[in-house]
Amino acid sequence: MTDTPAKPDPTTPRARFAQALERHRADLDLAAAPGTSTLAAWFLGPKAENQRLLEELVLDAVRANAADRRELYPDDPPYVTDDIKASDGYHQDVKTLRSEFDTLLKSLRGSVPAYSYRFQGHMNWDLTIPGIAGYFAAMLSNPNNVAAEASPVTTQLERTVGEDLCRLLGYRTDTSWGHITCDGTVANLEAAWSARNLTYHPVAVAEAVRRESALAAARNLTVLLPDGTEHLLPDLTPWQLVNLRPETVLDLPARVREACGIEDERLGIVDKYTIQHLGYEAFRAYLKDDVAPGVILAPATMHYSWPKAAAVLGIGRGRLRTVAVDLDARAELQSRRELLDACLRDHEPVLLDVAVMGSTELSAVDPLAGILALREAFGAKGLCYPVHADSAWGGYFAAVKRPPRQAPPGYTGARITPDLAMSAYVNQQYDLLHHVDSISIDPHKAGYIPYPAGGLCYRDRRQRELVALGAAYLDQGAYDASVGLFGIEGSKPGAAVAGVYLSHRVIRTDAAGYGRILGQALFNSKRLYAAVRTMARPDDPFTVTTVQRLPAERAAHPGAQGVEEQLDFIRRRIVPWSNEKLLEDDEAMALLKELGSDQIIIGYAFNPVIDGRPNTVLQKANDLNDLIYSRLSIRPSATEPRVPAPEEMPPLILTGSEFDPAVYGQDFVGDFRARLGVTAHEDDRLPVRYLISTTMDPWVTDTATGDFIPHIVDTLRDVVLSCIDELHPVV
Repeated sequence: MTDTPAKPDPTTPRARFAQALERHRADLDLAAAPGTSTLAAWFLGPKAENQRLLEELVLDAVRANAADRRELYPDDPPYVTDDIKASDGYHQDVKTLRSEFDTLLKSLRGSVPAYSYRFQGHMNWDLTIPGIAGYFAAMLSNPNNVAAEASPVTTQLERTVGEDLCRLLGYRTDTSWGHITCDGTVANLEAAWSARNLTYHPVAVAEAVRRESALAAARNLTVLLPDGTEHLLPDLTPWQLVNLRPETVLDLPARVREACGIEDERLGIVDKYTIQHLGYEAFRAYLKDDVAPGVILAPATMHYSWPKAAAVLGIGRGRLRTVAVDLDARAELQSRRELLDACLRDHEPVLLDVAVMGSTELSAVDPLAGILALREAFGAKGLCYPVHADSAWGGYFAAVKRPPRQAPPGYTGARITPDLAMSAYVNQQYDLLHHVDSISIDPHKAGYIPYPAGGLCYRDRRQRELVALGAAYLDQGAYDASVGLFGIEGSKPGAAVAGVYLSHRVIRTDAAGYGRILGQALFNSKRLYAAVRTMARPDDPFTVTTVQRLPAERAAHPGAQGVEEQLDFIRRRIVPWSNEKLLEDDEAMALLKELGSDQIIIGYAFNPVIDGRPNTVLQKANDLNDLIYSRLSIRPSATEPRVPAPEEMPPLILTGSEFDPAVYGQDFVGDFRARLGVTAHEDDRLPVRYLISTTMDPWVTDTATGDFIPHIVDTLRDVVLSCIDELHPVV
């Protein structure tokens, strides 16, 4: 018996198809794409400045698709003849189509104007022109990336895009693997699914080796434990088996195959022992009383997809352990250490430890360096587990730090050095991204790509095998397994992949491309933070407090004098200056770099000044911020869709949320309440309402007429004053 699989017959149509795709792959390689350098050509623009360009690209796509239809099978007859087109019924139906389409276009005028300088409501902005064009062009063919035979081109594009995402995040492209999902929720679910299977897989292998005669030779196989000792596989306890290093687990199939001299297909006998086959209730018999149910660790700032994943996988929301956050909304290492101590004591395996690389409400980046150090420390104690970086929002920010492989034509360097806009703390965490086992990343967030386009990358491509569930029609023996085999989704649009691909080809995932966009957005967000933090004038009937603290407030012994000195510096040497003048001031730039959030989302709250005194009652502050949010948000009608007139649109679009002490913890919420000034004795369980601004716009401080942020802040101030007049009218 040999381990060498039979070579496919190179003369078959399927083999020739595979060879053609492999030749085509070199042409599609994103690593070699030079990219472009003119940011102004990458978006339609706030006033549709690039309308003609987009129209031409869309028309080119329609013409290309129409030409393909005519040229393929040229002898086939048409159906829609000139006689049909000349008929009354055809003309009437076309007239109806145009009328209904016109009605839809008018309705869509009521959509959120994400392209505007004034839109700061959510994690989306204008779409890249190549993203739109690529999506539209592929949509006309409607490829389904669940199977290669239904999407021969876009499946190849997905392989290429997955590789490019891995490259962006620092993974080795020869050993990693990535693919496109519909969103970050699915990517996180897949990460949790594969991590759960990874944790329990050695138990299944050991049980199969003990019971199956075909695997008897593997009973002499030794396994390296995290503490450096080696033991025979069948002799390991269930607790030891669920605490192997990920690479040790992923090596097991090949080692068992080699030890037993069997082919991959024979290893299928292990499957009937896996948790994926048996379900937890039956599988727990193999765990005996040595292993308690597993847990997932995630910070209080976790995305709502994590409770969903825990519930869907049968882990249970109650087994999702929340890591407390510090005063900057980053996961606390001490809290994580205490949870890990409890897991070690109670023999609860950690199925996955989640680090959030950019929370969805505050852009907080967790201390990945410390999280990875804790994994090493607890591994030596016998508790080992995979780490996942939830970078659905923050993944593309890695481009800020990635030098261009080659300068695109005409590129002379970003006017605002992207890396300058990243704090030293954030840089340190991003430098270690390649050490985590899996990463979620959403092109439809900071990649400026049309929905739906999420993504998941594995450091070790073999981890994808742990979730593979095949169906007879999925692959049909194509040149490589369909990407759909390794995910939760069935049908999914190849058009989304094409949009990501073309955008990455035109706008490279490095400092000259996406790093340039996000570097300028980072710079603009910090400028907005400085303006909002200092917007209250001496006689204004309100105060404003930012969730993200000033550097002076983060100091070990913050003092009122130091904070006021820093605010005065910001008022004099950051807020009023142009970008050009600010860039010439090294001291101001050094401070600006440390202002605001870890990325580009800032939170803040207003507190009214009543009868000359700052309010101390939380409910009054909450009422003010709720009213501001209602004035500066777009919410659908409760009865029927209605297109608002331009003058009915909010003058600024924000979003809002709340800090629930049960989620964020009393330390975090109490500190923010104290800085906000609502110190009256009240129920500590009350949440604190706050507002959120997301600045994905790279142009807002450098428009055709200059910096637009002063106008945004003046607009916000006018709304705040109006809301205070309504809530607390002066008699």
